[in-house]
Amino acid sequence: MCGIVGYIGERQAYPVVVKGLKRLEYRGYDSAGVALIDQQQLSIHKKKGKVADMEESIVGATLGGHIGIGHTRWATHGEPSDRNAHPHRSASGKLAMIHNGIIENYVAIKEELMHKGYQFLSDTDTEVLLNFIEDIRINNDCPLEEALRIALKRIVGAYCILLIDEDDPDTILAARKGSPLVIGIGKNEHFLASDASPIIEYTKEVVYVNDYQVAIVKKDELVLKNLGNEKVTPFITKLDMELAAIEKGGYDHFMLKEIHEQPTTIFDCLRGRLLPETGMIKMGGIEANIEALINAPRIIIVACGTSWHAGLVAEYLIEETCRIPVEVEYASEFRYRNPIIQKGDVIIAISQSGETADTLVALENAKEQGAFIFGIVNSVGSSIARLSHAGAYTHSGPEIGVASTKAFTGQLAVITMMALKMAKAKGSISDEKYMNLLHELQAIPEKVAAILKNTTGIEAIADKYKDATDFLFLGRGYNFPVALEGALKLKEISYIHAEGYPAAEMKHGPIALVDENLPVVFVTTRDRFYEKIVSNVQEIKARKGKVICIASEGDTVIPEMADDTIFVPDADELVGPLLSVVPLQLLSYYVGLKKGYDVDKPRNLAKSVTVE
Repeated sequence: MCGIVGYIGERQAYPVVVKGLKRLEYRGYDSAGVALIDQQQLSIHKKKGKVADMEESIVGATLGGHIGIGHTRWATHGEPSDRNAHPHRSASGKLAMIHNGIIENYVAIKEELMHKGYQFLSDTDTEVLLNFIEDIRINNDCPLEEALRIALKRIVGAYCILLIDEDDPDTILAARKGSPLVIGIGKNEHFLASDASPIIEYTKEVVYVNDYQVAIVKKDELVLKNLGNEKVTPFITKLDMELAAIEKGGYDHFMLKEIHEQPTTIFDCLRGRLLPETGMIKMGGIEANIEALINAPRIIIVACGTSWHAGLVAEYLIEETCRIPVEVEYASEFRYRNPIIQKGDVIIAISQSGETADTLVALENAKEQGAFIFGIVNSVGSSIARLSHAGAYTHSGPEIGVASTKAFTGQLAVITMMALKMAKAKGSISDEKYMNLLHELQAIPEKVAAILKNTTGIEAIADKYKDATDFLFLGRGYNFPVALEGALKLKEISYIHAEGYPAAEMKHGPIALVDENLPVVFVTTRDRFYEKIVSNVQEIKARKGKVICIASEGDTVIPEMADDTIFVPDADELVGPLLSVVPLQLLSYYVGLKKGYDVDKPRNLAKSVTVE
């Protein structure tokens, strides 16, 4: 959840660390802080709020030094406050540490330390771990590196740690388990961060640290070891990312930028894979494992949040085109409910970050039971990508806005190609239908661009309904997951209570909520359920509900019934969600904007959920 940055080298550390924190602020913005060592003097500066609040609080302070660590927090243990902000200082005052993750057995360790006379200035598990490391070093009279390894063998939970010592201003110690860490390699300098966005400005050579590894980082040396103190050879990767991808590029917000990037990001996802002129889909991860996929007795999709909605679309697609049973599971439930996994089962993991904690643990459990793991992720080199037997990247580029937009449509594009390629190999789809869908999918980027050419109507609808206290989102078939995603986006960005339902389920309870004050958003694009959903619209109108419809261009029936209509280009229902979701992304953006909220950093949310 939290954002972690570190620097050691010949530059002044503070500017590098703070710029990095701003790049990572989407990972958490409850509080921020930095620790610096200058002339063997450790200083810590931290503040509740955003990075800008911390900067303002230390105007005029001495911020020198060539080594520093920084942290932007999403609170787990302890409320957002100055005292709970990271970095934390050890009892001796010599050590400073930042941490992303949760130490599950911190209470027992804290009690043990309190019996020894330790006092704690915060409510965090991080301060407990830091003093535990220091206590081990004192009692064992061992190097800090060894004390860290001993401590990590005792703790239970997830962590990414950066640790500095006032008496050793030439070293940053780092370690990870279940929470990401990437190290950038420069000339006589190293950069450490939760992801590559703070690093890309300085170098494209990086090392992704694996679980249970400790990094000893100096300005001119990087040593990786496992917890058994054995050296591990670092694997250097070249970043395929440009600095412009993590900047706003003239847009007011990252969310708006990322919505408008979708014609390009979907095209990039399809490019080189979708080849309608030859009737082919080229996906190496599918081709190399096609027998395992098409002969699977069942497919289980695990995901969280927006990715779970993409999984629902995948269920519809794969079952219809491939005739393979599919189950869609919340990763947070799947990991705990002792699921039945049999030989030959395929687990598809969907995650934007590739670091989602619940999804990772679910995959580890399934892999141990012999399942074949296929990952669909956006972040290259992420933990899920490395854990999977095979997979496919969405190539959506960095997504900075906390509410997922372009990553969702990238997931849908990959899922659609995957389903069609499997169906073709299995012979469960006609040649005519297959070719038609290839051309339909190829046309999606241009159709999304058409939706985005004029958004003033959507902005006007947002202004009309921004003061509503509740929304209902309804859809059928492939548009039911779109309704769920529309409701989630509105909740995330505007803090308005919203529910998504299958339209046919409306009469089984939610219709009791309908009155003249309730906006009801229908996804009514032309598909096999069109007549049915028209009837549902009429049922809402009969009860004086306010109806907003996402309709296909050329539809003359829906506009006569709806209070407001947003048109999208016509498309086959199997690819329709790639279009119908875009107006719902824009609707949530504009409602949040008109209510005066920070749409890029919604309250209580973080981009990557790397803890339970």
